[in-house]
Amino acid sequence: MKILVVGSGGREHAIVWALQRNRETPLQIVCAPGNAGIAQTARCVPINPTDTSALARFAETEKISLTIVGGESALAAGVSDEFAARGLRIVGPTQRAARLESSKSFAKDFMSRHHIPTARYRVADSLADARAILRHGDLGASVVVKADGLAAGKGVYVTGSRAEAEQAVEGLMGGAAKTTDAGKRIVLEERLTGREVSLLLWTDGRDYRLMPAARDHKRIGEGDTGANTGGMGVVTAADILDEESLKNIVREIIEPTLAGADRDALNFRGVLFIGLMLTGEGARVLEYNVRFGDPEAQAILVRLQSDFISLNERIARRELGSAQVEWSADASACVVLAARGYPENPETGARIDGLDEARQRSDVQIFHAGTQRDEQGVWRTSGGRVLGVTATAATLDRALEKSYATIETISWDGMQYRRDIGKT
Repeated sequence: MKILVVGSGGREHAIVWALQRNRETPLQIVCAPGNAGIAQTARCVPINPTDTSALARFAETEKISLTIVGGESALAAGVSDEFAARGLRIVGPTQRAARLESSKSFAKDFMSRHHIPTARYRVADSLADARAILRHGDLGASVVVKADGLAAGKGVYVTGSRAEAEQAVEGLMGGAAKTTDAGKRIVLEERLTGREVSLLLWTDGRDYRLMPAARDHKRIGEGDTGANTGGMGVVTAADILDEESLKNIVREIIEPTLAGADRDALNFRGVLFIGLMLTGEGARVLEYNVRFGDPEAQAILVRLQSDFISLNERIARRELGSAQVEWSADASACVVLAARGYPENPETGARIDGLDEARQRSDVQIFHAGTQRDEQGVWRTSGGRVLGVTATAATLDRALEKSYATIETISWDGMQYRRDIGKT
């Protein structure tokens, strides 16, 4: 069997690892474009994830049995549509369904239309619109400013005053400060307070299966301070979401979301990520993602005990209803090691020491996100988020101890990480 994984980060390394785990039958995994860590156990090919035609041609030529899409950029570019048109089997939502992530305004309108609880919001198509909304003040004194388009996890600003909100708006929409198309339209939301939880699920468009609830840490600094990042760490444990809260979320959010996707003919098939805020009035949706989170995938997949390949095949064939998904009762923790300057201007090229020793630790997996190997075989940094050190144990405290003990064996000039993952 030959499987193609699309993407290049820690999430994709975790997907490749999960595909290979406990697999007895012959298996070939190709990753496009992959990274140096993935290349240790899988073949990597230099195809851009957004080049959907090249990916499809490769899948045809190589006789790929199944393709699994890791990141949002390929889905937003329509890779699933391209594969489906050629009769190729793929796990990942259509381009239209991917708008639940690729357009924040599309997602908010979807929630409003299907009565899914979320924060009050307004959409602005210009600086003047945004300033008028802030001046009106009906969203409250503290506003969350979001780029409408994809911004690699860095297009959200949680502000504490109107002045901060105006600064965020200017940064996203104003003249030379705007560096991508993501901020041509923005969404302004009331700021919710409470505890954040990430809940992911697989769906084949008819049935769904939940994954363990996770808690992400997005800020660069300890105590949840500093700039937003793509994620500095994540934990899963039994007490992250109690049974009663989960039942309410399923009834009020998950099932209405899937029913709404069906009514809107989104043909959603793959992973749905729901970012939640547990407020005093109940759970509210902060955002949808249409794929595994990163680093959520790393902390979640290490707990999966069912065969990952079989699960993806059932999703592709719309047979998820007959799947029994089993999870380890352990807790898990993933701590991200990042380069100096991340997230704004990460430094690359630093020599990484201690990786061989770190890989010998039991119940610890080292997932590569931004690494490369030079001609002498030396590991070097090649991105902002470099490694995800992921551990499992009977308790979350013990899983965190394992992660941090492993981190002590790894070093490079400028390495930074949070020491309070799972504690805030």
